[in-house]
Amino acid sequence: MNNDFLSRGRSVSDLKAHLVLTTKYRRKVFTGEMISRLHEIFENLLNQQDCKLVSFDGEKDHVHLLFQYHPDIHLSKLVNSLKSVSSRKIRVEFGEQLTEIYLKKPVLWNSSYFVASCGGVTISTLKKYIQNQNSPDE
Repeated sequence: MNNDFLSRGRSVSDLKAHLVLTTKYRRKVFTGEMISRLHEIFENLLNQQDCKLVSFDGEKDHVHLLFQYHPDIHLSKLVNSLKSVSSRKIRVEFGEQLTEIYLKKPVLWNSSYFVASCGGVTISTLKKYIQNQNSPDE
């Protein structure tokens, strides 16, 4: 089987999502060390859910995650878990730096986020493929 696919029980899937998380008030809080630590945290959390972090990077006020997940995963619950656990760990490990910026408020992430599904082919290619299938009546 292709190593790019995830297998669980009776299903095989290749679902990927692009997630963007921004800091509260878009404050420029992240250092290189924080970005590296967030990479570790997200990778561990996704592995615990039998998901796979495909790519990760960030800037001072946001991070991008590209991850693979199973069809039985609820993306909104997964994102909430990623945000809450990473926020808690980063605030514990880098509390002093964050206190200067957020004045002791227990925050890190903006309440909103961006997520988009990603695939191997474009929608138009997929539409053509489906339309070119031989129907039983043809």
